[in-house]
Amino acid sequence: MSNSFIEDIFNSQQARNGGIVRRSLAWVERFASVFALKAEVQRRGFHMVISGDQAVIFCNDGDIAIAC
Repeated sequence: MSNSFIEDIFNSQQARNGGIVRRSLAWVERFASVFALKAEVQRRGFHMVISGDQAVIFCNDGDIAIAC
């Protein structure tokens, strides 16, 4: 991983503790790319959901179930 924006996402306390982080797609595209972020999420075995203009990253390898 060579993009500092993406590194900062995964170095956040929420990410380090297995939590959830959310980033605006506009910010992701401004400082990196959705493609690069998706690749890093997959490399780590995490999950990402895109809803509207937000990327929501589940920083753990647990199952995802959409309730409604």
